[in-house]
Amino acid sequence: MERKKRAEQKKFWTGCVLLVLVVLLAVFIPIVSPYSYSGQDAKAANLGVSMAHWFGTDKFGRDIFTRVWYGARLSLSIGLGSALLSGITGTLLGAAAGYFGGIIDQLVMRTADVVDAIPSLLYVILITLVLGSNAGSILLGICICGWIETARIVRGEVLRLKTSEYCQAARLLGASSGRIIRHHILPNAAGPLIVNLTYFIPKAIFTEAFLSFVGVGIAAPEASLGTLISEGRLQMRLYPWQMLFPVLILCLLLVALNLIGTGLEEGQT
Repeated sequence: MERKKRAEQKKFWTGCVLLVLVVLLAVFIPIVSPYSYSGQDAKAANLGVSMAHWFGTDKFGRDIFTRVWYGARLSLSIGLGSALLSGITGTLLGAAAGYFGGIIDQLVMRTADVVDAIPSLLYVILITLVLGSNAGSILLGICICGWIETARIVRGEVLRLKTSEYCQAARLLGASSGRIIRHHILPNAAGPLIVNLTYFIPKAIFTEAFLSFVGVGIAAPEASLGTLISEGRLQMRLYPWQMLFPVLILCLLLVALNLIGTGLEEGQT
């Protein structure tokens, strides 16, 4: 048991260290870099790895090291933003459905079933076609169905906890429904909720990367990890590093988040 606990903690802290490292680099590298993420220099096109350009340059002479960390910042912003919005929406709707039951429960859960019947990628693609290929459109598309799993988890936890002794005692003492949900139910349901949101972030990042890779995500001149991988794919045979480094950073980011989620999930069991 002690060995299992140490393994869980090791996964969690390894993921935290990797994530903090990626976040710090994504925040500060575009600021301190002497190169602009969109600055072009035809004389420096397709240069290899060097002290001047740690990840080389692309066909327009743009520094890939700067663009990779700028792209990581954008991908992280979409992942964290969609997780936050989906988490808040799902928590509010799931708590209301589980606590009040009746028609509210039926309305929320049937709406979730209808929305969930359509593949989530289709929402994102349709919204980007209507509102344009930008971070806001992708974030909105992910959140349209991203709240459903959170709502179901919160609803199940509320149904389990609302009949507990401390909730009944609070009700007898005159506490309002809102106070019971905020101070007695949600804090005790936080464990599964945090684990779910931790897994949601890499899903959102991968969704954005996939859409940008196939050409319906972030549009130029903005750069995300998905767009960088897509651009590098076209040069893969001659200049493989243009695709290699964005792929490595995306994998590092996803591994870090999944290690954190796995460590938290195993800690709950």
